[in-house]
Amino acid sequence: MAARGDDLVVEPLERRHARSAFACGVEPLDHYLRTQAGQDVRRKANAVFVLRSADAPASGPTPILGFYTLCALALPQGDVPVAARRHVPRYPLVSATLIGRLAVARDRQGTGLGAVLLADALGRALRSADTVGSSMVVVDAIDARAVAFCESHGFVRLPDCMRLILPMRLIGDMLGR
Repeated sequence: MAARGDDLVVEPLERRHARSAFACGVEPLDHYLRTQAGQDVRRKANAVFVLRSADAPASGPTPILGFYTLCALALPQGDVPVAARRHVPRYPLVSATLIGRLAVARDRQGTGLGAVLLADALGRALRSADTVGSSMVVVDAIDARAVAFCESHGFVRLPDCMRLILPMRLIGDMLGR
């Protein structure tokens, strides 16, 4: 998917992406991309998507500007905030899509790329919900800054934790679908 005109591309992680050169400044995220992401993709544990420049070289290592991961999740109905319950089915376990990680390269932070990645993740989650079934997107925020970022994009924080949710119905409204 091209984002912000044609200057950026979000695509699945491949061997050609320069994972070892990526640094966002949060060691667990940097470590994950460098050492675990490829294995997670091969094992189908997570889908990993990277943001790159559209004019990145076709051969050789492709610099990564940011990345995120998606996977399936089941959330107990009691964990869904009261305000969001009207948007999800009343099953004991509510199907969801987890954005497990989202990071932007340190030298590109503050340029809106986090919002580009989040919009792409929400769009993919919404499209996949038609095939797999998912009533919300869940984020397990790594820190208070990540919580604030998610809340600024409509996510609702669960009580007493760093988990946030956004119902698919609201995502559809946000994305005009």
